[in-house]
Amino acid sequence: MAGVINVSQFPILRTFSRRSSVPAGIRTSIPATRASSSETPPSSGATTAATRGEEQEAAPSFAAPAGFKTPEPKRFAVRPDKGLDVAGAALALFFRLGTGVFLNGYSVSFVSKDEIPADQYALELAGYKVKETSKLGPRPEQPIMIYEFEREIVAVLDLDVLFYPCPRNGPNFRPKAVELGGKQQFPYMVDPNTGVSMYESDAIIKYLVDKYGDGRVPLMLSLGLLTTLTAGFAMIGRMGRGQSYIPSKLPPKPLELWAYEGSPFCKLVREVLVELELPHIYRSCARGSPKRQILYAKTGHFQAPYLEDPNTGVQMFESAEIIEYLTATYAA
Repeated sequence: MAGVINVSQFPILRTFSRRSSVPAGIRTSIPATRASSSETPPSSGATTAATRGEEQEAAPSFAAPAGFKTPEPKRFAVRPDKGLDVAGAALALFFRLGTGVFLNGYSVSFVSKDEIPADQYALELAGYKVKETSKLGPRPEQPIMIYEFEREIVAVLDLDVLFYPCPRNGPNFRPKAVELGGKQQFPYMVDPNTGVSMYESDAIIKYLVDKYGDGRVPLMLSLGLLTTLTAGFAMIGRMGRGQSYIPSKLPPKPLELWAYEGSPFCKLVREVLVELELPHIYRSCARGSPKRQILYAKTGHFQAPYLEDPNTGVQMFESAEIIEYLTATYAA
């Protein structure tokens, strides 16, 4: 069974050399200052204790909104005011033929209730339990780092990824990606496990399936222009949401989202994470993922999306309430 990776291992917004795309060390915090061409270095190479104290005082602190209560999970329920949003996000399932819903090598069988223990995650249908299996390739020790996009292949391969959102006009990670790779081009991937970094969606997909899958690119990700067109059509229902920056406060630690690309509920949360430019660990848990059992054991329930915010201690289900929480906590 795949294990959950410790968030304390993840490098966040580290200064890289152009010649090396792999972090030389590990950091668990994000600088409070935003990338800006107007910033100037201090006149002295040494930073005084007073200056450090001022920087610490200036760093934003985060807490759950006043009166916040964690909502109870409601499986397959759609809040009335979110019906159109969910329907628009669900269009992607049609255009992309469900890519990102199932893991590589997914298979399913119906077994008696007694065959799967009560403390193990399993769907129940018509008096039977659904036994789901998949074929996983080698597991990376550290999360792949991706500056935007490429979530379908992440779901298919069941990878944990540290996403740095790069919305239009985003002040943090667009400039950082240019600094790392030398181009203003997205997506950009860094694999700290191998030292490989690269641009181009097709090249990234091929690399990931070769390294962490069975070497076969899923059909809907291998059709060239048709893949591009259907991916574009899949966004029609959301009318550009999740693409442009909304002023926000950058948290010191990445959020964690248990989700998978085929779910319209997860898409809605992901849009807001991108718009607010919030770095996050994406715990992909499509059908057949062993991480479904991990989340089930952790919470006594499986439902996606599930958000964990180490900056405030909040842990919650329910996409509509997650969106409201993110906006209230991090929008500037």
